[in-house]
Amino acid sequence: IPTMLLGCSWMFLTFPGIVVVCLHLLGGSMETANEVDPYKILGVTKSASQAEIKKVYKRLVREWHPDKNKNEGAEDMFIKITKSYEILSNEEKRTNYDRYGQTDDTQPYGHGHYGHRHDHFYFDESFFHFPFNNKGNREFADSKYALHFNQYVNDVVPDSYKRPYLIKITSDWCFSCIHIEPVWKEVVLELEALGVGIGVVDVGYERRLANHLGAHRTPSILGVINGKVTFFHYAVVKEHLRQFVEDLLPQRLVDKVTDRNDFQFLNSWHEQNKPHVLLFDQVPVVPLLYKLTAFAYKDYVQFGYVDQGLSETANLLKQFNINTYAPTMLVFKESTDKPADIIQAKGMKKQIIDEFITNNKFLLVPRLVNQKLFDELCPVKQFHRRRKYCVLLITGDEESYTIGNQAFLTFASTNTLEVVRFAYVYQRLQQSLCDILLKTKDSTPPPPQVSVFILERRNPAGKVLYKEVAGGWNGTDEDKQRLLDELERLQKDPSILNYDAMLPELNNEFASMFLIRWIYTAYDYISEILDDILHNNWREMMPLLSLIFSALFILFGTVVVQAFSDSSEDGKSKPKAKEGTKAANGSPGSSSTSSRPPKKNFVEVTELTDITYTSNLVKLRPGHMNVVLVLTDATKNVLLSKFAKEVYSFTGSLTLHFSFLNMDKHSAWMETLLEFAQDAMQIDTEEDDCDRHKIDYTGYVLALNGHKKYLCLFKPVYTGEEGGSSEEEGSRSTATLQIHHKLDRLGLWMERLMEGTLPRYYIPGWPGLDKITGPK
Repeated sequence: IPTMLLGCSWMFLTFPGIVVVCLHLLGGSMETANEVDPYKILGVTKSASQAEIKKVYKRLVREWHPDKNKNEGAEDMFIKITKSYEILSNEEKRTNYDRYGQTDDTQPYGHGHYGHRHDHFYFDESFFHFPFNNKGNREFADSKYALHFNQYVNDVVPDSYKRPYLIKITSDWCFSCIHIEPVWKEVVLELEALGVGIGVVDVGYERRLANHLGAHRTPSILGVINGKVTFFHYAVVKEHLRQFVEDLLPQRLVDKVTDRNDFQFLNSWHEQNKPHVLLFDQVPVVPLLYKLTAFAYKDYVQFGYVDQGLSETANLLKQFNINTYAPTMLVFKESTDKPADIIQAKGMKKQIIDEFITNNKFLLVPRLVNQKLFDELCPVKQFHRRRKYCVLLITGDEESYTIGNQAFLTFASTNTLEVVRFAYVYQRLQQSLCDILLKTKDSTPPPPQVSVFILERRNPAGKVLYKEVAGGWNGTDEDKQRLLDELERLQKDPSILNYDAMLPELNNEFASMFLIRWIYTAYDYISEILDDILHNNWREMMPLLSLIFSALFILFGTVVVQAFSDSSEDGKSKPKAKEGTKAANGSPGSSSTSSRPPKKNFVEVTELTDITYTSNLVKLRPGHMNVVLVLTDATKNVLLSKFAKEVYSFTGSLTLHFSFLNMDKHSAWMETLLEFAQDAMQIDTEEDDCDRHKIDYTGYVLALNGHKKYLCLFKPVYTGEEGGSSEEEGSRSTATLQIHHKLDRLGLWMERLMEGTLPRYYIPGWPGLDKITGPK
């Protein structure tokens, strides 16, 4: 307002008749500043929640939208409603208004030196000096770059593999979009001249395209390259947008060339089958124009950059006589000592560079490495006056063919016919193509020497007319003269191409590089993901996060299902309630369980220690039993092997667990357990209690039911075939039995255990293994 007062004073002194207009504008400005109260416009209190404000806003927008409300002040009221909601829906703006009574319209432009974050990216308030009524100019400028869905899919995406695109997402009622307009216009003028594609998407008209791009806010700025969308997150200033476009480009487009690696760079033309271009300039970084050019022609030319300010490039400058006062561009083909073409200019424009690269896209004699290159070198005949012929050398990549190949290159370099292109193939790498061309009409075998063919392609399906140059090709003067005579005859009479054939599609000799390209692509993709994570761009990352979590869920779900698949199968075959009565009474299963085939080819036997004692016995699930073998260190190997053989057929039961107890470590526990089971003691020994400690428990087997607190006992019974009377055998004590015979009848005992017919010896509680464990 003070500025307007000063302006009106000056205008009054100069043009007194304009004072009325100034006073009218001044009054309107004061009135606007006083009337902009977002709470009154929306009809809500200052304590209203975001949900209440949004609900009221939707109702008022439907009521006052100019398309539905034809009243005279509907459009102005609609703008006020939209602006009010923009203030109150943003907590920062709302707090600023509640404290200072300021909005974007009433806040002076000089207030606040630093930019603040707004919606999708940062705004630099130094660029906010513009008249509010330039909206029409903005729409007129954007209409040139307006994108539609079909246009984006059919034109922009394919073209993004040759140049990056910078796209702005806007809408008619986006007031923040006006703030960035001056910067956007300046950036567009600069980047478009460098070859960057520009696009504008109006959400109001192209909601489908905006959703396809993942743009859910206005304004938004994004880049598209190689069909991939990347969002811009930083302050909308010229330098940031320029850097954003540069970061979109792959990192390995241009090689830095010095005196150390120049020979290696230029001599890679044969391996890469491309011309090499060197740009000499005095700036330390590669210019963006040159990077964009390298991206556009990455399939045809390899690019290198020479910094003239480095001491390591002095020999290169001297070797090629480079003028250091202007950028210079050299293109090298088969010769690395002398450039095939050169341009030099202080202000290199995109059009000049494009024309220079287009005229030097191919080597003098390129190798046909894929179908795309074949189509461009030898295009299909379209008009009679535009006949194009291809002279094709079929050769080998061995050293013995070097002289002939070099002679063919020398002959091609002297060619002055614009309608003739020269190329060669390695017979080993393009066998299917060579087999068809080397086969003549009388089906004679292919000639052993290197051959030269003149081709004319007739249709995209592969039909060609061709003629083989007689005598083959050895690189002699006679061979060159014969080829020259055939080309002269061809100019006069195209009918000399008297053979036709259908050529197959060429093999892609660079297909082996797919893995390397995939690694580079994966690296760029991971970098983009990390960048999105750092900027909390969660809405755009939701599809990717959903895919990652779905893959992890499927992976771990498969592992879990595989781990519990056995349990699931057994659960389906569980006996009914009547059949499970014995299990409920404490029996681990029925007789049918013992006939179930084992599910493993081994027996899992764990040692009963103070660590496994609780889980393997005290807290054993109801219906489950632990079959424990008693042994010593001396008998461990023999008894475990015998034990595994006897119980192997019972491992199919899920209610049985197998363990062993070492008497050398836990003899006191065994004695205490049998003291608790008095009935068991009567069976275990007929001696007095004072002699109980002399009993050898090696080979005993205990079936322990941890839940019901009972045990079943197996005592070793001798069934050996050693000599001696039956009375002598019967008089043998358990302690004298041979170790490998102690478990001979364990299988029969296990059958009775599964049937539930063994006697059970109940105990008041399980003794603690860790407390009574004595020394060895």
